[in-house]
Amino acid sequence: MSGQILSILSQSVIITFFVLLMMVVIEYINVQNKSNWANKLEKSPHWQILIAALLGITPGCMGAFTVVSLYTHRMMGLAALVTVMIATSGDESFVMFALFPGKAFLLHGVLFMIALAAGGIVHWLTRNKMPLPSHGFIVHDHESCHCFVKRSIIPQLRNLSFERAVLIIFTVILIALLGVGIIGTPDWNWKKITLILGGLFLLFVFVTVPDHFLKEHLYNHILKKHLLTLFLWTFGAFIALYYIQTSLTLSNLLQNNALLILLIAVLMGFIPESGPHLVFVTLFSQNLLPFSILLANSIVQDGHGMLPLLAESRKDFIRVKAINMVAGFLAGLILLAIGW
Repeated sequence: MSGQILSILSQSVIITFFVLLMMVVIEYINVQNKSNWANKLEKSPHWQILIAALLGITPGCMGAFTVVSLYTHRMMGLAALVTVMIATSGDESFVMFALFPGKAFLLHGVLFMIALAAGGIVHWLTRNKMPLPSHGFIVHDHESCHCFVKRSIIPQLRNLSFERAVLIIFTVILIALLGVGIIGTPDWNWKKITLILGGLFLLFVFVTVPDHFLKEHLYNHILKKHLLTLFLWTFGAFIALYYIQTSLTLSNLLQNNALLILLIAVLMGFIPESGPHLVFVTLFSQNLLPFSILLANSIVQDGHGMLPLLAESRKDFIRVKAINMVAGFLAGLILLAIGW
């Protein structure tokens, strides 16, 4: 059992490391592009729906936060909000691409198409109604950032901040553990080389970016708010998976009660949090759940994307969640019926 725990711990660290890498890449690109997405937004509702769907399938919560912000400033409508929340899977997207990249691309493609269809239907049903009032709050408005200034690198390292030191040390330790094979595979295959190259990129970012970007966007946002929670949920999900695989009763329950599990997956999607949904991701990765149930859960859940809206307007939160739960249940039921 102790060997199994160590294996699960190693796998959880690898997934968390991969998620950290993807989050930093997206945050790095997003901040340097500032608000180009919003500035290029057309007034056409059809463009809003398309842009919302594209933002939604971007891994993480950034796309959802962007659309929520635009929605509350009356730059996007309810249809776009529904679209992005169907398309997004929050931080679970990163884990999917780590565990089953091929099927993850397929899942996100299906989510994109369903999101476009649902957004179009919502727009058609609400097209003659007045736009919703602005709630007047801002989510994730990024300031511009010059993320690589040569003359600032040495002074930043001489006056090393606590946050920069933590991130650099954390990354160096992970690269070393990967290199000697304590975590991951001992063989030098493409996965190991990719992770080490990714670690070197993280090290480059942590050494070169300015203090404000590093503290506010990387340390406070990614490390403190996401990484520990994601690691704990991933570890817990793999522990649960271990007991399910070793229990014939639980395995039979999952395989012979698909409709009940589908309903649970849709209801759990109501939770505006990344973490609990990793149970469905890990079960699917081990072929213990069909694609239809993972899809239904992914349609309804949106990571942290809806939390800002919940804080400001519970009515809008419930409205969007209700629409997405119907869409998720119907999509899951149809695919379940045809054997997916």
